[in-house]
Amino acid sequence: MLQRIQTIYLIIAAGVSAGLIFVFHLWITDEGINVFAKDNMLYLGFFLGSAILSLIAIFMYKNRKSQFVLGRLNIILNFILLGFFVYQSLSISGETAVSEKGIGMLLPIVSIVFLALANKAIKKDEDLVKSVDRLR
Repeated sequence: MLQRIQTIYLIIAAGVSAGLIFVFHLWITDEGINVFAKDNMLYLGFFLGSAILSLIAIFMYKNRKSQFVLGRLNIILNFILLGFFVYQSLSISGETAVSEKGIGMLLPIVSIVFLALANKAIKKDEDLVKSVDRLR
């Protein structure tokens, strides 16, 4: 059942994780250079891993429990990525290497919101199926 609302939420989360990282910069250095996620392989790997998990979860619609677990793992992955960004922005004292933070540092938060909405819809579907099974 690909026509469910959680599919839309997972597509948006995958789009945020895979597409917007090339549009929005993470920060600007003192020299005025925009730093994107593609410039750091660790950040790029986490963003693309999140997008791949979202896409895999879309096609696991027959097994809602696995889909829910993949959504939770993806949320944890985005929290780890957000932790890296917070550490990066707080560990630099005196703003020596990071001059200005970019909107790209907030992309994991947007992804977490859509993943939480998808998990809520998956849980709602699972509860509906369980209630119908009780009537049989």
